Amino acid sequence: MSAQAIDYANASPEVRAVFDDIKKSRNVPDVNNFWKYLARDPVTLKRTWQSVKEVMQPGALDPLTKEMVYLAVSVTNGCGYCTASHAAAARKAGMSEAMFGELMAVVGMANETNRLANGYRVPVDPAFDK
Repeated sequence: MSAQAIDYANASPEVRAVFDDIKKSRNVPDVNNFWKYLARDPVTLKRTWQSVKEVMQPGALDPLTKEMVYLAVSVTNGCGYCTASHAAAARKAGMSEAMFGELMAVVGMANETNRLANGYRVPVDPAFDK
């Protein structure tokens, strides 16, 4: 069974309300495919949008930092869709190509050293365990 996107014209009033909030919050003419596919389950759509709005709003971390963290995790998790989406969002928030390059270097290095530490079963130093 292949998933089908739900576009605005075919959406329930509940889904349209979430789509309207996304469009207003992001100042975009339409929602992206992620939301259209989640709209197959209106409860998941609404819950996920509320969580994303809450987590990604400016706080102790600025929007660029949050997008770059999201991008790093997306790359590590191997989510091509999220990598593309959050790379675009990070660029829109001010990420330069130099910043992107350094971020990818850090992501690659963290993945390598994490796997080495896990493979060697390195115990945590007492100084780090505070």
